[in-house]
Amino acid sequence: MSRPQPLSGFPELLPRQRIVELQVVDHLRRAFELHGFANLQTRAVEPMDQLLRKGETSKEVYVLRRLQADDRDTSDAELGLHFDLTVPFARYVLENAGKLNFPFRRYQIQPVWRGERPQSGRYREFWQADIDIIDQGELPAHYEVEVALVVADALRDLPIPAVRMHVNNRKLSQGFYQGLGIADTEEALRIIDKLDKIGADAVAKLLIDTVDATPEQAEACLKLASISAADTSFVDEIRALGVTDPLLEEGLNELAAVVDAAAKAAPGFVVADMKIARGLDYYTGTVYEVFIEGQEHLGSICSGGRYDELASDGKHTYPGVGLSIGVSRLLVPLLQSGALDATREVPTCVLVALANDDDRAAATGLAQRLRGRGIPTQVSPSAAKFGKQIKFADKRGIPFVLFVNDEGTQIKDIRSGDQVTIDVDAWNPPAEDLHPTIVTA
Repeated sequence: MSRPQPLSGFPELLPRQRIVELQVVDHLRRAFELHGFANLQTRAVEPMDQLLRKGETSKEVYVLRRLQADDRDTSDAELGLHFDLTVPFARYVLENAGKLNFPFRRYQIQPVWRGERPQSGRYREFWQADIDIIDQGELPAHYEVEVALVVADALRDLPIPAVRMHVNNRKLSQGFYQGLGIADTEEALRIIDKLDKIGADAVAKLLIDTVDATPEQAEACLKLASISAADTSFVDEIRALGVTDPLLEEGLNELAAVVDAAAKAAPGFVVADMKIARGLDYYTGTVYEVFIEGQEHLGSICSGGRYDELASDGKHTYPGVGLSIGVSRLLVPLLQSGALDATREVPTCVLVALANDDDRAAATGLAQRLRGRGIPTQVSPSAAKFGKQIKFADKRGIPFVLFVNDEGTQIKDIRSGDQVTIDVDAWNPPAEDLHPTIVTA
């Protein structure tokens, strides 16, 4: 068998990198639960009509099909892997509405799949951490502020570079385009969403070629996209452009309320940014993207928005607002560059040494006594020379080795060389050594 080659877009982490990822996921889970979000896990596959009902996603969906299926077997023909967690959540709400209490707050931390071209920070299989608040009939606007503040709390204590949330409102953008006389406002939004990727000249050409904008209309769209502010001063800047429309006015008021409230609760975290559009059609109001400050070219590490009609059964509508943290998109580049690491590659805090193989049962008993008090412990794989067993621990970052000798039961800190006699049922390692921790370069 030839040596296997890695698959582009499907990152696999080393053990110490995975420790970092798990600790970040645990941190996010705790943060979400502190804000009252309940956990859900939805299935990996969804009907194709659900996956394709909103937005330009048809090129990204992986379809499900058995290798040996023939033309008559259509059982899996209409299934695909989910490309985000919002669409599955909307379907879940419709199926279980009678069993849920609204407003319903949920978080999910799961893998998703997208068939896009792999590149730096973009993968075909990756982990997302989502929060959403969904209600029946009406969703109060204050939730659009709340989800932003939840994410601010969740990201605040992570060992990552400084981040900032950029917000806009799709009503504002679409109302502006309507006021200019552009008919296909949703397509115009999708084009503006490409601004950071292809640049202003290419966006202007697309607006002219695709939505029949005049050069003057395209220039006005770009002027709008250039406006940003950390406070509500953006309102006057937009009005100074001289475009009027009722939908524009509604969006201006809604975005100003979000920016003002967020500035008071989390100063410096939120900035109004008129080039934020979000390409998926199901967003209807506030939209969000979070960037690493100074590295905006890498793309957003968290995004989302408000959606009013994604979950609807014809009789009832369940509007919602949510944000998704791209766990893999955030962590994989930092792990691969060495900016983040773990203090050791295994959970083990103590290695129980073996004087000879006949002592394995006794060593296992000592290990169990330590594990019973919550101390991660393993027994040495063989009764090699003590120096070799210490080297085994050192290579993995295990800080302590437990010996039984003529002086009794002793613990050795292999970093300092200190070795003392202990009571196995009373000794505890320093708190910082009990579990691996995340370190930054």
